[in-house]
Amino acid sequence: MSLEGALQEYKAYFEDKLEQYGAVPEGVDYNGRPAQQLRFEQLVRVINPAHTFELTDYGCGYGALFEFLTQKGWTFTYCGYDMLEKMVVAGREAHRDYPNATFTDDEKTLRPCDYLLAGAIFNNKFKATAAEWRDHVLPELDKMNRLARSGFAFNMLSNYSDPARIAERPDLYFADPLLYFDYCKRNFSRDVALLHDYGLYDFTILVRKLG
Repeated sequence: MSLEGALQEYKAYFEDKLEQYGAVPEGVDYNGRPAQQLRFEQLVRVINPAHTFELTDYGCGYGALFEFLTQKGWTFTYCGYDMLEKMVVAGREAHRDYPNATFTDDEKTLRPCDYLLAGAIFNNKFKATAAEWRDHVLPELDKMNRLARSGFAFNMLSNYSDPARIAERPDLYFADPLLYFDYCKRNFSRDVALLHDYGLYDFTILVRKLG
């Protein structure tokens, strides 16, 4: 299957989830709110909240990360980007009363920000091969790095997961955390953290820019 075919399947899958569940964690394919919140907690570790910051939520879904950040009491402006128009519409509707939140499905409108976070956007490869999906992920990381002035973070399913679980889900991409740590370390910053200690089948990488 071509990468383009996998991306079309990706869009259809998440549109289906949103239609089935609505603007809740299950609507963006999380098992539930606790798992979603735990993953958010890892991603935001890249942020220094001592000062007002600009953040891009890359693959924002309906904007749950905005609510998570707001509950922390941090001062920020938020841009949610998702390639699915229906997700962006849901995000705008849910957060229409917040002047510090904007949503877009036009990647060309994204501007450099202080921080960029990408949660669970690389997990579903469908019928693409692992090599094809890796070739999709790496340019996305390059793009994320260019958009983030102070740092960015992303998470992925780990190939250190239970072998039986990996075998039963060939549609998912279980990535080598060491490969992505090495790529980020060599290409983006000397200050890179790999988090693989929070009890889930995935890992989070934090890239902090030195300056």
